[in-house]
Amino acid sequence: MKKVSALILSLALCVSLLAGCGAPAATQSPSQSPAGSPAGGSAAITGKVVTNGSTSMEKVIGALIEQFKTVQPGVTVTYDPTGSGTGVEAAKNGTADIGLASRALKDAEKEGGLTETVIAKDGIAIVVNPANGVEDLTVEQIARIARGEIANWSEVGGDDAEIAFVGREAGSGTRGAFEEITETADVCVYSQELTSTGAVVTAVATTPGAIGYVSLSSVDDTVKALKVAGVAPSEATVLDGTYAIQRPFVFATKTDEPLSEASQAFYDFAMDSANAELYAAAGVVPAAN
Repeated sequence: MKKVSALILSLALCVSLLAGCGAPAATQSPSQSPAGSPAGGSAAITGKVVTNGSTSMEKVIGALIEQFKTVQPGVTVTYDPTGSGTGVEAAKNGTADIGLASRALKDAEKEGGLTETVIAKDGIAIVVNPANGVEDLTVEQIARIARGEIANWSEVGGDDAEIAFVGREAGSGTRGAFEEITETADVCVYSQELTSTGAVVTAVATTPGAIGYVSLSSVDDTVKALKVAGVAPSEATVLDGTYAIQRPFVFATKTDEPLSEASQAFYDFAMDSANAELYAAAGVVPAAN
């Protein structure tokens, strides 16, 4: 009997030891982030995001890309400044993950399978050579200059000098927005049609009688931005709506096709109100204000 009792006790001890060996390991605390995760605890991802479109959005997209690298270093974001029309088409045909347009999408583009997301609002500055004495024009005066009905600066209070109206090429978002706001689509008389915002700034800066339109964020001290109906273009006047010539900065994406993980991360980053200062630094008003 003693032998049987000892055997039973030994078996019980073995079962207890085996149970201890099979105990689960301690789990990682939810507050701990995996090694290599971005600041803030969000999961690190890898991939590539292709953006294509508006040249006027260069400063904004550049600022977003630079800051996004600090959050998701494993994602590469590229930007090809081809113009709004090309960017919208690239989003449609899939050669770009996100198309960039410095204008609202047309109904036909939306019906063709694209969705627009406004990321910011931008003033379109009316710029002249710094030597020009004119300081203020109404929207109607600007429209008449664009149509060629006002051909001399003396007609709007300036010197006796011929006006040279400089603008963007067909398909440009800046041109489309300017012509829509001033109701001058297809009737503008251009002395030069240029392929980038920077080229317009240079042309106006080097031509005494020139006038043109550029993104507010592109205005520098080589040109002079005019008031429009008494209101100077600025972030504040674009935000409160008192500056008349303004347009949206848009992300164009496929309506029925989800973005990749990397593209969605960049999209979400661009729309995060915590990044509003990036837009302000680029001279535009963020939509997530």
